[in-house]
Amino acid sequence: MPSLLIIAHGSRRAASNDEVRALADAVRAQPGQIYDQVEAVFLELAEPGIPEGLSALAAQGATEIVAFPYFLAAGTHVAQDIPDAIAEFSAAHPGVKVRLTQHLGASAMLPGAILGMAG
Repeated sequence: MPSLLIIAHGSRRAASNDEVRALADAVRAQPGQIYDQVEAVFLELAEPGIPEGLSALAAQGATEIVAFPYFLAAGTHVAQDIPDAIAEFSAAHPGVKVRLTQHLGASAMLPGAILGMAG
């Protein structure tokens, strides 16, 4: 089974980073979820970073990692920084397949979630 890496921006505010870690815990606890491991990492300003998260999953035996950018818009971080970090890891770990998903903001389910929360 694959592992899931939730990639967030990171914040100087510890409580914001803790929210992302709590999200990973909640995803991990979902009934029927299909991932061996679910971890949260940060692009900057918080730890662990993307390279450390990918390496930790590989060290735990992951051979397939799904990388999910927890970002609302496809700015430079989504379009360039995250793919670059994954490419660097993949070059050094050819036995681990990393699949980068679309970012959260591209989800067709997001408009319904917004309406549900606003209702």
